[in-house]
Amino acid sequence: MRKMNILLILAVVLLVALPLGLYGKRADFGGSDDQGTAAIAQVEPGYSPWFKPLWKPSGETESFFFALEAAIGAGFIGYFLGVSKAKKGK
Repeated sequence: MRKMNILLILAVVLLVALPLGLYGKRADFGGSDDQGTAAIAQVEPGYSPWFKPLWKPSGETESFFFALEAAIGAGFIGYFLGVSKAKKGK
């Protein structure tokens, strides 16, 4: 079991480090919002949005909210996996 855990950890580290090592300096890490806006502008050049957002957070705040959302989602998934594992153990 210990060997399997070590192999899984190494696999995760490789999955993260390998793409960053190969493409990190020349990669363009744009968001899907930017790609969607560009695609809409290409298909319909005269398009204008129906409404504007009430508040546009800064880049750091937007990143914080994204990380918070991911952490909350991971917490829910971990909780339900733990509960299902505990029920199987009884």
